[in-house]
Amino acid sequence: MRSASIFLMAHQDDEFGVFHQIESELAAGRWVRCIYVTDGAATADSDHRDRESRTVLQALGVEVNDILFVGRQLSIGDGQLHRHVGAFTGWLDSFLNDHPIIQACFVPAWEGGHPDHDMLHAIAVELLETRVDSPAVWQYPLYNGQNCFGPFFRVMSPLSSNGPIERQSIAWRDRFRYIRFCLSYPSQWRSWLGLFPFVGGHYLFRGAQYLQGTNRQRLEQPPHQRPLYYERRGFLDWPAMCLAIEQLHQNLSRLK
Repeated sequence: MRSASIFLMAHQDDEFGVFHQIESELAAGRWVRCIYVTDGAATADSDHRDRESRTVLQALGVEVNDILFVGRQLSIGDGQLHRHVGAFTGWLDSFLNDHPIIQACFVPAWEGGHPDHDMLHAIAVELLETRVDSPAVWQYPLYNGQNCFGPFFRVMSPLSSNGPIERQSIAWRDRFRYIRFCLSYPSQWRSWLGLFPFVGGHYLFRGAQYLQGTNRQRLEQPPHQRPLYYERRGFLDWPAMCLAIEQLHQNLSRLK
């Protein structure tokens, strides 16, 4: 049986950070499964968002049955993953038990951009650390507010504090394809008004996929100097994130 790779994403459209890696895993002959862990409904109807991401992933080569909208199944609201730590941790643990051939897991970076991204990172890193058959875990940057002020942020820019950066160059043909994919989320047009110039610019001028390894000790500290981007936006504060991570530890103790 061929090995598998899983991509964990908090919201429909987070795949924009790993277009190239998804295709690379498929090209290597691995079974790719993409898992969305919230319903994405804070900004648009979930059905619309599901269709948009499903269309993009299928264009990348992912089979429709390998696209799992677990957040809807578990009733995890967009922006609320920190309130559903036990539900998703239990689901992911069972999923890993049922799929022992997983070779790699890709998860949003620990970077302080969106609380769902950081919470998903913490769950994946902590849970997989407890498993003797743990796959390699890689983090991919989406956006963060390091050295930024007010509403400004940095896109697809890995934090040096997260460790060595693996850079994969993207062919020009694929850069343009990925830029077009970024226009495939009409339900998120408000968000993409701010994202597109920077994501498009990244693909056009940098033309690279960035990945970093993970380190559970990083979860003991804020991703970077506070305030984090989600603190500035009023989504969640660092003490609340710490409480959610403590709840995660309690859930993991019960799973052992």
